[in-house]
Parts: sequence; structure tokens; C-alpha cells
Amino acid sequence: MATPSTTENFTQPVVPDKVPTGEYPLIDNDPHFKRVMAYARPTDWATGAGVGALSPGLMLYWEKVSPSFVGKGGFPPIMRLSAAVGVAGCFLFTYSRSCARFYGARENRREIDMDMREMVAKVKRGEPLYGKSDVSEYMQGVAHRNSRYASTFAHVIPWPNFVNHPYHGVDTAKYYRQAELELEQEQVGKADRA
Repeated sequence: MATPSTTENFTQPVVPDKVPTGEYPLIDNDPHFKRVMAYARPTDWATGAGVGALSPGLMLYWEKVSPSFVGKGGFPPIMRLSAAVGVAGCFLFTYSRSCARFYGARENRREIDMDMREMVAKVKRGEPLYGKSDVSEYMQGVAHRNSRYASTFAHVIPWPNFVNHPYHGVDTAKYYRQAELELEQEQVGKADRA
């Protein structure tokens, strides 16, 4: 079985994260952008699409109720801008809902199972749990402190995490224990078949 990599031992003192107390368990308090998008549910995208459709839909409605009379070709640029605002709104809404599941602020049973499968597979392959990073340990900490729980304020300042770092507010020992159990079960299964 793989052992925890040495990149998870830190020379700088680590300030413990504040752990929210809520109805659902915390998966990650600073999930990487790729994980957030990969874990987003189809219902998140559908709801985000509904939110995103509000901007161009309202613009069409207002144009029908009170035409702008800006002359020929005046409305399409405004409609394109409204569509761009709608696409941005769709993305931010979907991103925030997916992050809320990582934070344990929404029901997250599916994400807990996906997280366990993903991390146990990485342990079995001997990979770092949260990916390799090209930035220094200090900069990883800076990135984490700047983007921890940032999606709760994404409607004002979108600040997703693009840095792989080991600071995620959870005890990673659970992944190693689960990988060890699965490897033991595989060994027992092989012995039974032999």
C-alpha cells in the first residue's frame, strides 16, 4: 500500500482551519476548480441555466413591452451583452451550488462517495491526494488562505482555487484507511480464488 507522500509534511506551522458545524459533512473547504466542475450535478447546471436565462429573457420582454427605438441594429448588441451576462450568471450559480456541497452546506451524499472513490484510487496509485503543485509551500498556503470558502462570496468576487495544495480542512487519514481495507479485501479475494 502507498504511504502518504512527503509533500504532506510541512515546514511552516499550519493554522488549523475553522470547521463549520452543519447538517452535512465537510468534504473540502477549498476545492480545486476542476473538482468543483467535475462534481457539479446536472440539476446544478439546469438551475444555473434557468438563472442564466433570466437576463436575455427579461431583455426580450422589456423590448416587447417598451421598444427601445434606438434604430436599426441597436438591439442585437444589447441582446448579446445580456446573453453574456446570462452565461456568466449560469456559471457562477452552478459553481457556487457545487462548492456548497463541498462545504457541507447542501446535501452531499453523492459528492462524499465520489470524493472517497477518487482519493482512494489516488492512494492506491501512490499519487498525492490533491495533485502536484509547481508553486512553493508558502505560496500554496497563500493561495489557500485567499480562496478558502471563497465561493460563498462568488456573486461579488469570483475567486476559484486554481492551485493544488494540501490544505483542505479534512483529515486525509480516512482515505488511507479505506484504501488499506480495500487492498486487504482484494488480497482475501485473491486467496479465496486460488
